[in-house]
Amino acid sequence: MDVLANNGMFQIAQMNAAGAQAKQAANAASKTPHNEKAARAAAESFEAVFLAQMLNTMFETIPKDGMFSGGQGEEMFRGMQVEQFGKEIAKSGGVGIADSIFAEIIKLQEAADASAVVANVSVSETDPAK
Repeated sequence: MDVLANNGMFQIAQMNAAGAQAKQAANAASKTPHNEKAARAAAESFEAVFLAQMLNTMFETIPKDGMFSGGQGEEMFRGMQVEQFGKEIAKSGGVGIADSIFAEIIKLQEAADASAVVANVSVSETDPAK
């Protein structure tokens, strides 16, 4: 396979891994009511993946010819560089996506808590054993 195909597969693997990390963090946040630390981590992870995708598209438009072009080495490490840029931008405040996602996760947790309370009340009212 050529370097571009390897780089493309590497980027897909990176995105899958980042998505899996975000999903794990979101699952951890949803299992523990109001676990703000896990919810914040899931939101920042999502924003980092989103920013990395935007930056990757941006970097693809930069010409790769000339004396200072990195050649195959640049192609191999560009995906990792873009991923780290996305993580660092998200960690330093990002563009506001993480804040919106965090608020939605907390809202969903509160709604789930409310429905669980209603379900428990309904069960205890109908079940004479409780």
